[in-house]
Amino acid sequence: MKTLFIILSLITGFISTHAVQAKSNEPTQNNSQTVMLDMQNMTCAMCSITIRKALEGVEGVQSAKVDFDSKTANVTFDPKKTNIETLLKTTTNAGYPATFHPEN
Repeated sequence: MKTLFIILSLITGFISTHAVQAKSNEPTQNNSQTVMLDMQNMTCAMCSITIRKALEGVEGVQSAKVDFDSKTANVTFDPKKTNIETLLKTTTNAGYPATFHPEN
């Protein structure tokens, strides 16, 4: 009985923590901006993962989708917490210089 209680407590705690994390990562429509970046130096699919992880590490980035075929990254972020210049610097520091896509 004690073991069952411990297991149920752990599961409940995990579900509660996961629900709070999911809610805090949801972008809000009113304060998000999405930009497209043209990426350089991408030679394989692993490059996409490296770029995505670097961008996701920036405070304020809500999502980063990198497309190896088109050599672009679509980044949604909170402009109160970060900016395009920081995104460009982040990709450059990861070894993949980028430019702001002119169609934005």
